[in-house]
Amino acid sequence: MNKHVKKYSTSSRFRSIILAMNRLFNRAFCAVFSLFFLSFSFGQEFSDENQSPLEDFDSIIDLEKTDEKSSAIKESLQHNFTIIMANQPWNLDIHTATYSSEAQILDSLYEGLFSYDPKNLDPLPAIAEGYKISRDKKRWTFTIRDNLMFSDGEKITAYSIKNAWLSLLRTPNAPYASMLDCIKGARDFRNGTAGESDVAIIARNDKTLVVTLNQPTAHFAKLLCHHAFAACKVNYDGETDTSVFSGAFTIKENTGKSLVLLKNERYWDAKSVHIPQITIRQSNETKDNAWAFNDGTADWISGMVDTGALLNKNSIRISAIFGTEFLFFSCKNKPWNDADFRNALLTAVPWELLRKTGLVAAKTLIYPLAGYHGVEGITETSLEDAKEMMEEARKKLKIPLDEKLSITFGISAISERQKSQAKILKNAWEELGVELKIQTTPDDRYIDSIPGWNADLFTYSWIGDFADPIAFLELFRANSTLNPSKWQDEKFEDLIQKANETTDNAEHYKLLAQAEQLLLDSGEVLPLTHSISLHALNLQQIGGWYTNALDIHPYKYLYFKEVKVESAPNVI
Repeated sequence: MNKHVKKYSTSSRFRSIILAMNRLFNRAFCAVFSLFFLSFSFGQEFSDENQSPLEDFDSIIDLEKTDEKSSAIKESLQHNFTIIMANQPWNLDIHTATYSSEAQILDSLYEGLFSYDPKNLDPLPAIAEGYKISRDKKRWTFTIRDNLMFSDGEKITAYSIKNAWLSLLRTPNAPYASMLDCIKGARDFRNGTAGESDVAIIARNDKTLVVTLNQPTAHFAKLLCHHAFAACKVNYDGETDTSVFSGAFTIKENTGKSLVLLKNERYWDAKSVHIPQITIRQSNETKDNAWAFNDGTADWISGMVDTGALLNKNSIRISAIFGTEFLFFSCKNKPWNDADFRNALLTAVPWELLRKTGLVAAKTLIYPLAGYHGVEGITETSLEDAKEMMEEARKKLKIPLDEKLSITFGISAISERQKSQAKILKNAWEELGVELKIQTTPDDRYIDSIPGWNADLFTYSWIGDFADPIAFLELFRANSTLNPSKWQDEKFEDLIQKANETTDNAEHYKLLAQAEQLLLDSGEVLPLTHSISLHALNLQQIGGWYTNALDIHPYKYLYFKEVKVESAPNVI
């Protein structure tokens, strides 16, 4: 893919994999679920098509009691807020960062035209105070707020958004750049076949930004909540200034293992930001993290916590989120770039065994949203059928029936979970005359290695960036910068385009369900489990934190509550 300027050498770290969760499943989740949910069957079917399984699941396992602000927030109570999260090299470049933990931080440092509602993740007006959509639904006109400033005092205008988006499109290894392909001229520009003037992002003046889309795109406002499309300062040489911010916080200190954020006093809505400083530490020591929470030196543990060591069990926050762990085939090597061979392998997989290490078995790629249904998942296991399918596939490509085929599974060197998956698949596929081999790479290089790795099978854990099936299907769109497999199918592309063009939500979901079915039927993905989030947070002491489908919790809304302690009755 040709680019205009090679501005960054940093490889993209796809938000898709949360390797720390592999360790988390083995340590923390087993303890907490055995404590609370021994009687609940996570593999149950949801019979009411009008009810969202995601909503239903949250209502069962989420321990949070939503607590609204009942009185004014006391500023005298606000002080440093400490968060502990898993060890991971931070990439805080908004154009190339994609891990969920990075997104959580970047959402506080940068802001775009819209931001997330902390409860339901609906788009809230942010840098844009308002917008209108043309009758044909293709032209969006945004009105920018007055008196907006970056953290260095420079004015934020419509030109700031335009420059930030063009910078994103120019950036090599920017995984979310193709999400702007819905804008007229954007795809050609990022591919190097058009100039800036060909991209339909027009700043009429400081306050007015006009964007023309190729076709109606109903999820455009949701998309623009994402940090990749936020306002950032772009210097005259085209480089992004990573020391200047547009969001609620700025960076005071970054050691690589700890991060200190300060409230941005120049932020347009600074009056709504109550926490003066946030300290973020990294640690995979789950028991130590639990004791840091117990003694009050940590206010929020994200993921890596030994729930058995927590003194206050009511602080445990567990919920299903809009995410899925799955395996996928690379389409580099024969014969695994052929759907018949892939489906033969899938038919031999012992799905119940392969999925049992997860808490919510995934039969489909996309966790169903309300109104999204009709996709037949992958559940069938039949060794006899698999052998017949493999024999037919071999005959088609004139591969001798007794020839040993080899398939390579690329995994993280430290992931026991992936090693266990490889063992199950190896045993299942030996009966088909297929030998599974393992190649490994260091944990922190896994995602970066995939594009140049000559393996046939990889693993991903993906959390949707907005609550729409397209957030998953974009991973397999032919020209997507998020596509790790390079799989493509013309009918799939056509269904995606039609789904994006319709303004009828039911029709949008229907077309996307057909696209997902086509993807599953091609044998390209092996859905394993749907994602779970785990946090330790005392909501009697902390306000502004809410469970939601994407596990996004904007720091802007956090605050310390006044805790009322009931006095003991007098004893005579």
